[in-house]
This record gives sequence, structure tokens and C-alpha cells, in this order.
Amino acid sequence: MIGVDPRFGLPTDAGVFEEIAKTDQKIVVSTVSRRYGKIITLVSGFDKSFDIKGTAKKLKEELACGGTVKDGIIELQGNHKLRVKDILIKLGFPAESISD
Repeated sequence: MIGVDPRFGLPTDAGVFEEIAKTDQKIVVSTVSRRYGKIITLVSGFDKSFDIKGTAKKLKEELACGGTVKDGIIELQGNHKLRVKDILIKLGFPAESISD
């Protein structure tokens, strides 16, 4: 049986709160040229309370690239601007909250 959180009146299942957190994000996907002409893709706009590292791990696995999380921004090696939005939508983020 699923319990109900008395503060919000919603089920206490952690997945419900994570889905609510995904709708509150205003995500920006951009590319930047770094040293020696290398292109990296930046995914920013996440709240501090959101699991950024888990999202970065899923993006890196799906894109087959390296990357890191610095100061709340996901940095992916290579130009993945065209594919990141589709992957984020597949992960449950609303399309309206993602801008290029």
C-alpha cells in the first residue's frame, strides 16, 4: 500500500516527486568551442535539488560520449545539440521546458 504525504496529499512514492521536479526545470542546450577547436554540448538550467548526475549518466550512455557535471551544468564531449532534446524528452522532461 502506498502512503500519502500529509504535506502535499500526494503518494509518497519517490518517483512521483521526481516527475514533478522534471516539469519545473527550464533546460537550455547549447554548444561551446573549447581549447583546440573541440566542441562541447552544455545542458544547463537544472535546480540544485534535482539529480543532475543521474541525468548526465543517462545522457552519456545514450550518446556514447564522455562528460561531466560542473556547477550544475552537464558538459558532454562533442556536438550533440540535435540529439539531447529528444533524449531528455524520452527521459520524461516536457518538450516545452527545453530550449535550444
